[in-house]
Amino acid sequence: MAGRYDPNPFDDGEDDVNPFADQKSNGKTNYSGGSFYTSSVPSAPNSRLSPLPHEPADFYNSTVDISLDTASDLKKRERELQAWEAELKKREEIVRRKEEAAARAGIVLEEKNWPPFFPIIHHDIANEIPIHLQKLQYVAFSTYLGLVFCLFWNIIATTTAWIKGEDPKIWFLAIIYFILGVPLAYVLWYRPLYRAFRNESAFRFGWFFLFYLLHIGFVIFAAVAPPIVFKGKSLAGILPAIDLIGDQALVGIFYFFGFGFFCVEALLSVWVIQQVYMYFRGNGQAAEMRRQGGR
Repeated sequence: MAGRYDPNPFDDGEDDVNPFADQKSNGKTNYSGGSFYTSSVPSAPNSRLSPLPHEPADFYNSTVDISLDTASDLKKRERELQAWEAELKKREEIVRRKEEAAARAGIVLEEKNWPPFFPIIHHDIANEIPIHLQKLQYVAFSTYLGLVFCLFWNIIATTTAWIKGEDPKIWFLAIIYFILGVPLAYVLWYRPLYRAFRNESAFRFGWFFLFYLLHIGFVIFAAVAPPIVFKGKSLAGILPAIDLIGDQALVGIFYFFGFGFFCVEALLSVWVIQQVYMYFRGNGQAAEMRRQGGR
């Protein structure tokens, strides 16, 4: 029969470890049969975590070294940027005031924007010319470009004539026509018309009429090309074309094309001066011009 003081039947057999027991002792006191006895048990391995490595002596006293020179350079650059920004704002304000003063005085700052790939002139019909005059201005501009093309084709025609045995002087004259004709046409009649439409200036209208009539006269002269200068072959007109078509058919064809181009240029130019004159008379600019001339 089991004794009165048998061990606990629910005991799982594991030894309880008293957390308050002296950890230096390797024994364990048990009670059995009315007497206490001490049993020797192997000591449990140390279950404590290993201590962290020691920090360096100056770990909490270390400081981050920042170069004073670097900090001063940053402050210096910041001051320079602020000064540069202030100077830029000042210049922008000066430019804005000048633009406003010019606008109040009726002065338009012309920035070169044409042709787009190599700007050499100012040209902005869509934004500067009144909408009811834009079509006429575009046609006038096409006559200027047409003159440029006619003079360039004239160089091609005289070059073929020179290759076929004609006097080389006709080629040099064609080059002179182009070098002088292109810039003079812009300065003498196209730009005055552009500014006249933009500012309604009677004086510029008169300047345009004077030199545009000379332009029309030159184009008609070139289309006919009478034998005045080197038998007329320095200009690709109808008379030298007839003279050359028999002996040099290719050269004659080039001259006939030149004659056609000059004719188209003359017809467009006549239409432009007619329309500009009608606007000039209908807008009262003619009367204003007469009043200015009588003063």
